[in-house]
Amino acid sequence: MDPLRSTDPEIADLIEKETRRQSAVLRMIPSENYASDAVLAASGSILCNKYSEGYPAKRYYQGQENIDEIERLATTRAKDLFGAEHANVQPYSGSPANMAVYLGLLGKGGRVLGMDLAAGGHLTHGAKASFSGLFYEVAAYGLSRESGRIDYAQARRLAKEFKPQMIFCGASSYPRVVDFAAFAEIAAEVGARLVADISHISGLCFTGQHPAPFPHVDVVTTTTHKLLRGPRGGMILCRQELAAAIDKAVFPGLQGGPHNQTTAAIAVALKEAASPDYREYCRRVVENSKALAEGLLSRGLTLVTGGTDNHLALIDAGAAGLTGKALASGLERAGIVANANKIPFDPRPAHDPSGLRLGTPALTSRGMGVAEMDLVAGLVHQTAVNLEDHAALDNIRQLVAELCLDFPAPGITPCEC
Repeated sequence: MDPLRSTDPEIADLIEKETRRQSAVLRMIPSENYASDAVLAASGSILCNKYSEGYPAKRYYQGQENIDEIERLATTRAKDLFGAEHANVQPYSGSPANMAVYLGLLGKGGRVLGMDLAAGGHLTHGAKASFSGLFYEVAAYGLSRESGRIDYAQARRLAKEFKPQMIFCGASSYPRVVDFAAFAEIAAEVGARLVADISHISGLCFTGQHPAPFPHVDVVTTTTHKLLRGPRGGMILCRQELAAAIDKAVFPGLQGGPHNQTTAAIAVALKEAASPDYREYCRRVVENSKALAEGLLSRGLTLVTGGTDNHLALIDAGAAGLTGKALASGLERAGIVANANKIPFDPRPAHDPSGLRLGTPALTSRGMGVAEMDLVAGLVHQTAVNLEDHAALDNIRQLVAELCLDFPAPGITPCEC
């Protein structure tokens, strides 16, 4: 930090404040995690000095021998981990990766069947506010009112009626298993390409904690900064027959030169993810998530689908007479950072929804286990029943700070806090 402080003390101060915040709170937004020192070192390296439009051995600038090798390492590691025939590690993040899939498989327009945003889907799966809903004709499947699970019968019916050219499966706020094989059957019946967005469950899919998307799907997209604990980036994995179309869509279709420092950090994260320690980490993420869900349920809170199979749980705050936004704000004051989120068939608007989404990836990265999850569930419940009592929330924040001291955040030393 010394060079930064001498050049720009204002930014240095803000980074140090954020360092202290990340150390002293329970980070429970399911899409957040802690990157390792090695990942941070690569993402902050001199690789950001180099411009590298194109692909290995097919660049538009000279001086690429080291960059090419870095990207080859990243793509090889990605293919090996996910069992993919081809990998593109250049997308700047998850949404650009999904946009490249639309462009590569459909071109300017086409028909897409995706998961409804309110049911747990992502903006880029066809939401009206997204490019996917603006430029493509979209039909949306959802969840069963009875079970809260994906309604595969509805998805099949819509597919037969709508005749989509591409089907998206995967979600951003769905706490249960996604049946890729069932979606593959639906896609085959209507001749559609099947795309699995596994940004939230990527690590679970190759460590045995969730079914793997390949060989059922044609394309897989994922971010690299959630369960993978990498830098903020994206990847596309696909069948070899689609490789040229996907690569052309990423560059020159949507992007210029890749962020080489991010590519290197992705390669590091993928190497870390291939270790036995990472496999154990993913097992503990799910174990902790289930323990957290049980702790919340035992204290009278209502969960969408009644529990979880993966890394997140979705609280129906409306069942307790609250809103997700009010609960998220109260939790933040108490030192627990989660996010308001729509729930299936939510009567409330997206900017002030009924749900609250929280997950265990970051807490598990800190070394917390099942016992701590029950404690955290108790703190969430205490916050929910004391939203208007600021003194009570401040007391909870002190308990949170003490818990955080027992489980230091990875990559953050005591002197930085």
